[in-house]
Amino acid sequence: MAKRAISTAELVLEQLSIEDYVAGAGGKRKHSLAGFEAHYTDIVDYIVRCTHKIWEEKAIGLIYTHYSHNATVHHSLGTIYGRERVVINTIQNQAMWGDLRAYADDVIWSGDDQAGFYTSHRHHNTATQTGYTEHGPPSGRKIQYWGIADCLIKRNLIVEEWLTHDGVTVVRQMGYDPLELARRTVLPVTPHTHGEIDRLPTGQQAPVFLDVPPAEPDPQAFVAAILQNMWNARLINMVREHYAPEVVAFVPDSRKLYGHGDYENFVITLMASFPDLTLTIGHQCHLGTAQRGFRVATRFTLQGTHEGHGPYGAPTGRRIFLIGISHHIVKAGKVVQEWTIFDEFALLKQLYGQLNGQSEELDVG
Repeated sequence: MAKRAISTAELVLEQLSIEDYVAGAGGKRKHSLAGFEAHYTDIVDYIVRCTHKIWEEKAIGLIYTHYSHNATVHHSLGTIYGRERVVINTIQNQAMWGDLRAYADDVIWSGDDQAGFYTSHRHHNTATQTGYTEHGPPSGRKIQYWGIADCLIKRNLIVEEWLTHDGVTVVRQMGYDPLELARRTVLPVTPHTHGEIDRLPTGQQAPVFLDVPPAEPDPQAFVAAILQNMWNARLINMVREHYAPEVVAFVPDSRKLYGHGDYENFVITLMASFPDLTLTIGHQCHLGTAQRGFRVATRFTLQGTHEGHGPYGAPTGRRIFLIGISHHIVKAGKVVQEWTIFDEFALLKQLYGQLNGQSEELDVG
């Protein structure tokens, strides 16, 4: 029997190296890419290879042909506006990390060349601090950390981007105390508003408990229900019900969690520090099949008030806002692997940074 061709969306758990993508340049297109440069074969090839050229080949000027002039780039401490700001930030980062390598680990995507593509690009980075940073002179220390970048792409141009990385791991590997650096940070304005966090319905009502649908045919709804039940309705039992006993999860501060107990402790510890913690889903996309498994990308925000003791010190009463992105691998109706990335160094800056340049004496317990 003839072997059926496998589409891009069905290449579920295959990991292609940058060399594979480079070798495929100029080949036959795997799907329509109206408005894109002719040498890109599909949207995965586009995002992996243009990232490689800009960061590793140092073709920084390609930002002018790969970002819209009014591009917006979101991170946990604010938003960057305009393509020229992206160029400046890239040059400054390249000056810090002369040998930075961003290894593409996976790209989960959706969309088309008419409405636009959405990509969620997970990468593992290595570098040596050979240049000056805001924290001090070159240390020669080597770092490695996870990051995920979500992009909205239209006609060869990134028009909007959401960035998150394991920032606390970077500063630790540079030899710094993240809390000490956070205290030195001057926040020009209070980063985000301090209105009521809408985790619970108004009045005396209970939180919404969602029915968790089967992963097939809608793995996004499956993951979304788990996340909202677990984080907003405090149903930590979601872990044992919907995660495989052998689940492995990569989370901030270079932590690697094994099994139900580790994962439950991760969730409960964060909630204890921020009792009103709320997760809001901003976007999801997925690839895969029931036979081979699904890969689901979920972008979200976390908001909460630091009113509990925990790994971030004694309560400060400060509000946090974080952009986070999760990649889940779902097989046989269970989460078997996960990457959840948010910037804990940005979290510490929001808790201990000086507001409007005014120093605060805070007990870190």
